[in-house]
Amino acid sequence: MISRLKNLGPGLLFAGAAIGVSHLVQSTRAGADYGLGLIWALLLVNICKYPFFQFGPRYAMATNESLLDGYKKLGKSVLKIYYFLNFATMFTIQTAVTIVTAGLASSLFGDFRSITIGSKTISSIEIWTIVLSLICISILILGKYKLLDRLMKIIVITLTISTIIAVAIAYNNSTTPLSFTQIIPENSADVAFLIAFMGWMPAPLDVSIWQSLWCIEKNKTINSYTPKSALFDFNIGFVSTIFIGIGFVCLGSLVMFQSGETFSDSAGQFANQLINMYTVNLGDWAYIVIGVAAFTTMFSTTLTTLDASPRAMAKTSQLLFSKTTFLNYAFWIVLLSTGTILIFLFLASEMGLLVKIATILSFITAPFFAIINYLLISSKHVPKEWRPSKKMHILSWLGIIFLAGFSIWYLTTL
Repeated sequence: MISRLKNLGPGLLFAGAAIGVSHLVQSTRAGADYGLGLIWALLLVNICKYPFFQFGPRYAMATNESLLDGYKKLGKSVLKIYYFLNFATMFTIQTAVTIVTAGLASSLFGDFRSITIGSKTISSIEIWTIVLSLICISILILGKYKLLDRLMKIIVITLTISTIIAVAIAYNNSTTPLSFTQIIPENSADVAFLIAFMGWMPAPLDVSIWQSLWCIEKNKTINSYTPKSALFDFNIGFVSTIFIGIGFVCLGSLVMFQSGETFSDSAGQFANQLINMYTVNLGDWAYIVIGVAAFTTMFSTTLTTLDASPRAMAKTSQLLFSKTTFLNYAFWIVLLSTGTILIFLFLASEMGLLVKIATILSFITAPFFAIINYLLISSKHVPKEWRPSKKMHILSWLGIIFLAGFSIWYLTTL
């Protein structure tokens, strides 16, 4: 048991990256607006995305190289497409997760005094963004992968326990019976939310690339991290994201469904609403406990995405250009942090819009990552014993059809 816990790492990092905006924001909104009516969408998108996420650790441990190395073997054009897509989305994604974290930090730890520079007034939320970015950079540069690995075990266990307690007490305090009637959105606004909801549920598909990179790093630190333990590790993280996602849908439904209350697009106001939602059901004592749990969840997402995107861009730069390129991990982490802060300074009040843009971009690019991950894991570059089984092949085909079909459906409803 102890050895299995020791082997956990990249799977929990996956959970840490996934359990963030898609859960705290989108799942809670789904419960608040539709009750339990979108549980079908949550389960369906997780099932359909599962193979393509699993191919990340499977490929990494079977070949001892990342998916990015595999993409290059499929053709440099594949790697170039990923390079462009990741560059186009990573700033928006990082901003979307950081803005929620900053809102929670401001709500929990207090506001900074606004600073005026020329004609620009920098608000407390914007200052919190800068502070959090600097903290994350310091942790990643000084602590590196080992610190990430240790932190995530504590964070995911804490979040799981706090979510179970919150749902149990909210259910006990609720006087309205739960309705399990499932809903299929019809108007354009509801369809747009459905796509956004599924876009980051449990995470964007390019997180499979991050997972493969983390597996390589984990393999360097522990000899017992075998292909089987890597898949077990991933499955633990993946199931955790589903379980906690359902938990947040239930919380939104139990507390806000048919209450007439809607979530604000302002980061600060949203954070207050989110924490108060728990406090109303659990009591005033829970404000700090649940607030810290929510903040820790979002901070872990901010931290893992700030590590993973630069790690992936640095690796891709090496594969496309040369191993000695100046486009290394340090360059990309500084660029991503700076870009996040600059975007945030101009769009701080548009949290809802940023989240929607990031999630929709993730969803419409999902078929690309699904197809190339499937082609790679089924190719001659992978030992036969680690290629997908017949059942996994079928699930992969269905997943590709589902993701492509929903992307086309969304694009035709614009």
